[in-house]
Amino acid sequence: MRLAIVTAYPPSKVTLTEYGYYLVKHFRLQEEVTELILITDRTEEPKDLNFSEDGCKITVKECWSFNSYRNIFGISKTISETKPDAVLFNLQFLKFGDKKIPAALGLMLPYICKLKGIPTISLLHNILEKVDLENAGFTKNRLLQSVYNLIGTTLTRFVLASDVLAVTISKYVTILENKYKVRNVALVPHGAFETPPEPDYELPTGPKQVMAFGKFGTYKKVEIMIEAVELIRQRTNEDIEIVIAGTDSPNTPGYLGEMKEKYSHVPQIRFTGYVAEEDVPKLFGESAVTVFPYTSTTGSSGVLHQAGSYGNAIVLPDLGDLSTLVQEEGYRGEFFDAYDTSSLAQAIENILINEEYRIQLGKENYRAACSLPMSAITQMYIDYFKAIQKSKKLGFDMDVSSIEKKLVH
Repeated sequence: MRLAIVTAYPPSKVTLTEYGYYLVKHFRLQEEVTELILITDRTEEPKDLNFSEDGCKITVKECWSFNSYRNIFGISKTISETKPDAVLFNLQFLKFGDKKIPAALGLMLPYICKLKGIPTISLLHNILEKVDLENAGFTKNRLLQSVYNLIGTTLTRFVLASDVLAVTISKYVTILENKYKVRNVALVPHGAFETPPEPDYELPTGPKQVMAFGKFGTYKKVEIMIEAVELIRQRTNEDIEIVIAGTDSPNTPGYLGEMKEKYSHVPQIRFTGYVAEEDVPKLFGESAVTVFPYTSTTGSSGVLHQAGSYGNAIVLPDLGDLSTLVQEEGYRGEFFDAYDTSSLAQAIENILINEEYRIQLGKENYRAACSLPMSAITQMYIDYFKAIQKSKKLGFDMDVSSIEKKLVH
């Protein structure tokens, strides 16, 4: 199988870049894949393809740019020229731009692949039906929210033109099947990026690091975490360092710079900026707690799976998708009220003051991450592609439910 993957890819800063990297890392080791064709966004620096193991041939085609109106043409042309046996799209609603038209045009590509007759799977990390448009930085205007929902419904139908639409949370399957009356939606869990050897759960000497990781400014707000740690410092003797790892969300440029200035009086606070892939293990390995200072959720969380892979204790808001993910995949942590600083402070403190509890949470999260390695996830996609090819050869429509029964068996 010559498999094309349409994705942002390191050193890109576009959303889902990291997930694209790990898809490639594990697809290249699947014996059914003879060549990976990476249809990626353009970057000044070369793509990160320095994998330690041998694998299949990788061809890189840089043919699109964030917010470009020409992405739909560049990607479609590249697919026609390279003639892959199958295409996988790594998508969310702002994948191709945070401007309305480029974002919308990009989401029409699965439909174009259907017209070309190419077996196509779209992995959609979020669905508009579960996105808080105000918190996610789209718009506060109620009328515009209604317009966005209408547009989102139309764009979802284009993505549903894929032979299989994969989602990472079970309730997304139910929502899409009921609303759009389709039967080609499959649950494919997010998966753990890495399954490194089990850590020793020991922390480095010095202050305990309370860390948040991501793209901040829309529904990911660092103020509540900083102020929660300040509360803990006032009532305990804990030596704590606040670590804010990552960059601004594309929708809120300059946010972290404002936070750095606003909280310049707070001691032991570190803004790391962009974290390179090779520095991620150290970041999580030195953290006592990984905090999710979110006011909303937009799908499955890559940071949650990374925290599990490195044996971290986690503190997270009791919000829809995160709560569901924890229940479905076996993660454990302390929950807090997303708008209550004292609630977050108590949740962090419960872990920091109890070393045995911190280690217990870390061990359970490591086990949860190891139960869904990315190698198993990419094999699921291979099985779906085989089923799509077979159905096309026999001339009948895909039946996702029957395929899932075989996969479970």
